Amino acid sequence: MVFGMTDTIPTEFEVLDERFAGIGGDDKIEILHTGTRWAEGPVYFPAGRFLVWSDIPNERMLRWDEMTGAVGPFRQPSGYTNGNTLDREGRMISCEQGNRRVTRTEHDGSITVIADRWQGKRLNSPNDVVVRSDGSIWFTDPPYGIISNYEGVAAEQEIDGCHVYRVDPVTGEVRIVADDFVRPNGLAFSLDERRLYVADTRARHLRVFEVGDDGTLGGGKVFAEGVEGDNFDGLRLDDTGRVWAAAGKAVLCYDPDGTLIGRLRLPEFTANLVFGGLKRNRMFITAASSLYSLMTNVTGARPVWAGR
Repeated sequence: MVFGMTDTIPTEFEVLDERFAGIGGDDKIEILHTGTRWAEGPVYFPAGRFLVWSDIPNERMLRWDEMTGAVGPFRQPSGYTNGNTLDREGRMISCEQGNRRVTRTEHDGSITVIADRWQGKRLNSPNDVVVRSDGSIWFTDPPYGIISNYEGVAAEQEIDGCHVYRVDPVTGEVRIVADDFVRPNGLAFSLDERRLYVADTRARHLRVFEVGDDGTLGGGKVFAEGVEGDNFDGLRLDDTGRVWAAAGKAVLCYDPDGTLIGRLRLPEFTANLVFGGLKRNRMFITAASSLYSLMTNVTGARPVWAGR
């Protein structure tokens, strides 16, 4: 189902700190599509000017075309894909919950498996993923895709715990870099890539780690606590280093010092977001049954494929 410009809702920016006072955008949020069971994993392809996102329970991925506004299927079955991102070559990296693996979609459409096991044991169900400029791939691995058949395939958990992993860009080694999470979820690097933000959904907080030159993580202090009972999900940064987090029925905005400075209200529970468009100032939000969009006066962080 495709919506035109008349299908909108009022934009509700809420200023919680004076540092958010100048942030704004369209006075209406566009509803680009509705009808998903649980929308997730938005990724914007600048070369084609289209967006792909996941509809996990329906085991499909959808595609929205920026030039025409048309929505159509991208991949079905999708292996219950959740999070997606682009690597340095503009190839899509995806977390397939049902297939319990992280994959790369090549330019010819073929699929390469990046990671599906750690020390011979099957991963739980990879959830979200980010690529660093050195080519390493980092992902979270909670069990949502194996605890039932709703978002994957019910199965036994082979690895003790839910961890954050790094895939070496040269050797392909899959290594645990953080092992003290309850339900690790969204993750994003700081602008200088010296810090890694990771959401722990069940613990209802965001943590921040120091990233070593050797790809190890240190620290891990709580960066932000959930508000209004919100569970943190997907994360993105803008080009000033502010952290934008999907949480509850909102997208929350945090200053780099950890202060919650503002909120964008939505009518549904949000799952993830991404900055796209020609100037990276169009925010796309996946929230339960719908894909939302609005132009803002905020620019997303420079993506890894554009260089650092």
